[in-house]
Amino acid sequence: MKRIGAYLYIAASWLLAHSPKFILYGIADFIYFILYKVLKYRKKVVIENLTNSFPEKSKEEVLDITRKFFHHLSEIFVENIAIIRMSKKRFLSMVEFKNTEILNVLYAKNKSIVGIIGHYANWEMLTAFSLFTKYKVLSVYKPLTNKFFDLEFFKMRQRFGELPVSMNDTFKTILKFHRANQLSILGLIADQRPPKGKGNYWTTFLNQETAIFLGPEKIAKKINAAVIYTHIDKIQRGKYQVEFTLLFENPNDCAEYEITEKHVRMLEDKIRQKPELWLWSHKRWKYKREAEDLNIQTN
Repeated sequence: MKRIGAYLYIAASWLLAHSPKFILYGIADFIYFILYKVLKYRKKVVIENLTNSFPEKSKEEVLDITRKFFHHLSEIFVENIAIIRMSKKRFLSMVEFKNTEILNVLYAKNKSIVGIIGHYANWEMLTAFSLFTKYKVLSVYKPLTNKFFDLEFFKMRQRFGELPVSMNDTFKTILKFHRANQLSILGLIADQRPPKGKGNYWTTFLNQETAIFLGPEKIAKKINAAVIYTHIDKIQRGKYQVEFTLLFENPNDCAEYEITEKHVRMLEDKIRQKPELWLWSHKRWKYKREAEDLNIQTN
């Protein structure tokens, strides 16, 4: 059954990759109907997250954002299945990289980069970035339990020269490049829910106490890498724009947690502008601060 499922997925991926835009997004509309109207997939989670994040918004406004979010989620679902087997030309027509001159200046200064992104718009569009930079692009990912799908997405991320790096190998890999004096951009999705009891940083994010990974800040300071915030915006269906913002060129000059606070505020600001583009179906606030503190004391 697993083999049959794999063959069906490959066939679906190929068909979506070669389908006209109106068919691709017509399928996305159908998936939206199934997810939102029929299955009501994590609808309660999305509404709860939005309500807590935007207490100033009415129920009608929250429901409007919820509908827009599920439309967006359905679109990136079909896009990410399609781009695995999509032609290079078509893929590149979907994404535009702006102000890359910021990176060129840092490259000339012999600076590696920690690039911070969030689960916003379609972060898989960054797969093509290796084609637009002299840096070696390292993208951190969490391996999937299903080996077939893990391999599929691994191939997708490396197809244009990017090097996917497992979360557990991140520090070892970046140190290897640093010691070899190989300039790299380490792409880190920094808005995931960290494990309990790992000495995380707590701050207010979207009106809620939130645990934040300190990895980006620690790595940047360890190798004195410049810190860039990478914003991916959705211009229209099937069209994305990537823009880079230099946060800190010399992280070792920063106070403790200054880097973390800065990139959290950057993401928060972008979410407030277009809330429907963030991943609201994730149980981001599953753990509360008190529960984590108790866990640390117990151990």
